[in-house]
Amino acid sequence: MSAHAGNTGGGTGRDAGGETAGPAELLRRRLADDPSSPLVTFYDDASGERVELSARTFDNWVAKTANFLVDGLAAEPGTRAVLVLPPHWQTAVWLMACWSAGVVAEPVDPAAVRGRGAAGATAEPAGPAEPYILAVAEEVLDDVLTDEVLAGGAEEIVGLSLHALGGPLADGPPGVTDYSAEVRGHGDRFVPDPEVTPETPAIRVTNATLSGAELVAAGRAAAGKWRLEARDRLLVGMSFGTLDGVLTGLVAPLISGASVIIQRNFDKATLDRRLTMEHVTVVAGLPGWNAESGDPHRLA
Repeated sequence: MSAHAGNTGGGTGRDAGGETAGPAELLRRRLADDPSSPLVTFYDDASGERVELSARTFDNWVAKTANFLVDGLAAEPGTRAVLVLPPHWQTAVWLMACWSAGVVAEPVDPAAVRGRGAAGATAEPAGPAEPYILAVAEEVLDDVLTDEVLAGGAEEIVGLSLHALGGPLADGPPGVTDYSAEVRGHGDRFVPDPEVTPETPAIRVTNATLSGAELVAAGRAAAGKWRLEARDRLLVGMSFGTLDGVLTGLVAPLISGASVIIQRNFDKATLDRRLTMEHVTVVAGLPGWNAESGDPHRLA
């Protein structure tokens, strides 16, 4: 690996050479440094699904999704995208695609909206009142569509089946764009708008908006604090609906050169075998496995 990988660059959004970097630049560097090794591995213990993506494959999905956002949904720098998506490799793709296109991502844990619309309650995005793109996992699509505030503020609604084989939505309601059916027709190279810079707002989470540079700075600080290295395999069972989840599940591994294993529907009976089979060195967010400080736990 080159000097980019494993160099946390301190607590700023600048790299070791003093250049300000945004999240999309982190992926470009990983692609140049190590295109073939696993970057993201995903497990769903409820379905038995396992998916592994190299930096090259992950970048391909990011480019297609960014092109879909821009060409298919007319997104432009500053557009908001509310992502009601669970811990999943496609959630990581959507986050990076948003950052690549200059779209402000607002991740929401699906657990926060499940059942709310049917009960008459509503969930409101954290950002300002402008219309937004709404990307929703199929498992909570009905809940979201009956939430007048959440669905009513969206100018585009995209449904994600999250199917292991990339299948379409089982039942595509009127007015909902099927991500799986649409994204494959878009190009696998993305050229960002010149207006997209590291200072472009990248994410709104926990009532705060961070630019790309600020998000990278937070990731550098986390990677340094957790002593992440390029050799690390980080097993994460956290929602992307918090800043800690975004840093742990995507940004800090990219900065450090580590690879991440996103865990969903955790079954503790599988843990010992998974730790061995996946050569896990750090665990975060699994019940009973964080360090006393709340930080990820490094295995002996």
